[in-house]
Amino acid sequence: MQANVLVEVSHIAIDKPFTYIVPDSLVNKISIGKRVKVPFNNRVLEGFVIGLEKLDEALDLKEIIEVVDEDIILTPELLELGKIISKKYLSTLISAYQVMLPKALKASNNTKVNKKMDKYVVLNVNDEELDNNKFNDKQMEIINKLISNKEVLKSNLDSVSISSVKTLLNKNIIKIIEKEHYRLEDSGEYNYKIHELNEEQKKVVSEVINSKDLPKTFLLHGVTGSGKTEVYMAIIDEELKRGKTAIVLVPEISLTPQMVYRFKSRFKNNIAILHSRLSDGEKYDEYRKISRGEVDIVIGARSAIFAPLKNIGTIIIDEEHTSTYKQENNPKYSAIDIAIIRSEYHKCSVVLGSATPSLESYAKAIKGVYKLLELKKRANNKSLPKVELIDMFKEGKVKGHFSKRLIDEINKRLKRDEQIILLLNRRGYASFITCSNCGYVEKCPNCDITLTYHKTSNTLRCHYCGYGTNKKEVCPKCGENSMKDLGLGTEKIEEELHELFKARVVRMDFDTTSRKGMHEKIINDFKNKKYDILLGTQMIAKGLDFDNVTLVGVINADTSLLIPSFRSSENTFQLINQVSGRSGRGEKEGIVIIQTNNMGHYAIRCAKDHDYLSFFKKEMMIRRELSYPPYFYLVSIKIISKDYSKARDEANKIGKILKQNLPSSIILGPSISNVFKLNNEYRFNIIIKYKKEDKLYNMLIKLRDHYKNNNQIRIDIDFNPNNI
Repeated sequence: MQANVLVEVSHIAIDKPFTYIVPDSLVNKISIGKRVKVPFNNRVLEGFVIGLEKLDEALDLKEIIEVVDEDIILTPELLELGKIISKKYLSTLISAYQVMLPKALKASNNTKVNKKMDKYVVLNVNDEELDNNKFNDKQMEIINKLISNKEVLKSNLDSVSISSVKTLLNKNIIKIIEKEHYRLEDSGEYNYKIHELNEEQKKVVSEVINSKDLPKTFLLHGVTGSGKTEVYMAIIDEELKRGKTAIVLVPEISLTPQMVYRFKSRFKNNIAILHSRLSDGEKYDEYRKISRGEVDIVIGARSAIFAPLKNIGTIIIDEEHTSTYKQENNPKYSAIDIAIIRSEYHKCSVVLGSATPSLESYAKAIKGVYKLLELKKRANNKSLPKVELIDMFKEGKVKGHFSKRLIDEINKRLKRDEQIILLLNRRGYASFITCSNCGYVEKCPNCDITLTYHKTSNTLRCHYCGYGTNKKEVCPKCGENSMKDLGLGTEKIEEELHELFKARVVRMDFDTTSRKGMHEKIINDFKNKKYDILLGTQMIAKGLDFDNVTLVGVINADTSLLIPSFRSSENTFQLINQVSGRSGRGEKEGIVIIQTNNMGHYAIRCAKDHDYLSFFKKEMMIRRELSYPPYFYLVSIKIISKDYSKARDEANKIGKILKQNLPSSIILGPSISNVFKLNNEYRFNIIIKYKKEDKLYNMLIKLRDHYKNNNQIRIDIDFNPNNI
């Protein structure tokens, strides 16, 4: 027998299976979808078996060294899915498989993640043999515990007497057995009350579970607070009754604790969790729990879409508009695309939920590609919060970055023991450090980016490559002691809050949540009223549910509006609308105050009025005029090199070839990328806009293959990128 093995090296030049002999000793162990160790040049590599066939005696082949797995890692569905991903996103096949798996199960010869085992003690003799032996008091106490409980943790018996345990082991009266212990097992109390569905919610659930023409994708457009999570749980409940399973994707790790709490209240321990903040061991345990069929529901961030569930009944993607569902590294897949592909395999429903659907999704719903479902009212029948705009141009003198109106409303809430959420979508203390004498600006030596000042650590950091340095007081260019911080971030706002109010403030951004478990701690502490004010970046804008929050303040609504992206207006509308929805979710009325310098901008006006449809119509007109999605598809091609001249010259060549060969497309560029230099590499960008272009796919394959052996130029292709 011979096996076709896809080795762990992800390079387009060797993106193909290699054939090896299966020695007789491994014939009964090997299967398609398992990992094996193989010789490759002068190394030992791991790879996936993707084919088995009769041995061709004429071939001079090397032998497989070892079969790594007892269980199949890549199921037939995932093997086929990997091929689709590789073709659809022009990635290597091995990278398509690796992205599906936790680190412990990737093909990687130098990676080892162990199972966590607990040692238990059991009796190793019968009653008659016990009677024929004499034991001291401590030994008898241990034996009685084992008679009562059959098996006891060794650590518990060691606390009685370590020497007695050793003696009984030496006499073979007892023996040790090992049992696997899942790292994420918990015995927490989950008492979230299941709410009875209102008529709107019941109608949505009925539409999904009674749909006959599966697979089908539904777009659930529900206002903030309309009870979308209750709808998701009701749909899943029905699918479980039919013997099906379910995947639930959430966009940010910050949402996972609240979502898990609600789901565990209803479905107990029938849930596995998958997201990037879990340790390698925790991911390994959760993945195997799913593979073994021990749970029916998987909740997680983007990569949870690959969970190896069988017989899937529904895939739910909450806050479907969120950009984090698109992978930024190769393979650059969209979790929504993968969900729809998997729904075709399982003949199941996909439910995309959002208060602010992406323009692409809503356009598909209008055209009938998706089935549109709506929740137009809040579940508690309360009205949406009143939103006020504060024109910061007319505000005059302000305290720090707070308008008088926002200060007054914060003080009112503090007096009434109500809570406040404040949004500023920029972390750090200051956007950059500059010299007031000569204009010098501190930049990252690896990237063409200003360094952000973090006052808590007194460091300047690059948010792209991670470079950091201490803040300088003296300008390195002119020698003057005149370095000033400009711009603002969440750290500066936190400092101002402590100066302005006697309040307990907690900050939630990437810096305060980098330690394991901090997302959950901050959310729970705020829910339990240990803090009065929650200040954060966009991670606090979506999905969080706090009954006592009656004021939401947006410190600067223009932050995302000024980003050079065709999606900046859409992102601004979504962010303001989503964070506004955190106010007044309980019995008390809520308000929202938005500070802006762009009072007349339609994205901010429509967000003020909770008017998605007006925003959709206005933005669609602009997208049509400028030939952007959803009217056109996009492909971004980045030409990357450590040598500026080589990158520029190759970009010009590629641009010329594309314009000659793709007559039906609009070709923009080449131009320098928004982040021109990143990790000491120069980046040029070409954008292709197209509706239908028969030659495009083959052209991109030729382009990729032309540079596959070029070690000075790298080509990065991204279909339907979030930003260009």
